Amino acid sequence: MCANHSKSALVYRQVRQALRSGLYLPGQRIDPGVLAVEFNSSPTPVRAALYRLVGEGLIDDHARNGLHVPLFTELGLRDLYDWMERLLLIACDRVSLEDTPARAGSDAAPGDEGDAIERTWTLFDAIAGATAFRPLQQAIEQANDRLAPVRRAKRALIDHADEELAELGRYWQARDIPALQAALSDYHTRRRRLVPRIVALLVDQHERRQ
Repeated sequence: MCANHSKSALVYRQVRQALRSGLYLPGQRIDPGVLAVEFNSSPTPVRAALYRLVGEGLIDDHARNGLHVPLFTELGLRDLYDWMERLLLIACDRVSLEDTPARAGSDAAPGDEGDAIERTWTLFDAIAGATAFRPLQQAIEQANDRLAPVRRAKRALIDHADEELAELGRYWQARDIPALQAALSDYHTRRRRLVPRIVALLVDQHERRQ
């Protein structure tokens, strides 16, 4: 039992990181059998890890059609952008009100290292981590992870992503919370406007892989 739990935890961490880094794309099937071979594991801990990710909304269970990376509808993606924005604005409010030390790394800004997708994840995680409210941190982390494959797939649609991210980072480092909140709202408004194009692109990419 202990060995299975340890293996399941390893598979969970590795698949979650793969989703975040773009190794799996929206709509792509995730085969438990392939992962069992890859991790030199029996199917049981692999399935346990994958269904943990299903519970977090990072993988969809299509019953007889298997497990897939979510392929969003326009409504689903728009709702997720709304949710991410609301969570970040709440986190900003708490950062400005809480008189508690921020956790290690919460001052991190996007900087120039890594691609814009990874730096976006890092910035939003830093904003969450600067609050003392663990449920809010977890909610932002999950929404961040759910959006990561979408961010990678649609990056060609976003103009001036580096400049946009640098602006958010400057406001965060300066703790200019009103300016940061306004910029975060603008950031998500631009993405909501692109939702039809993003979903069409994701569907087209998925169909090309079939």
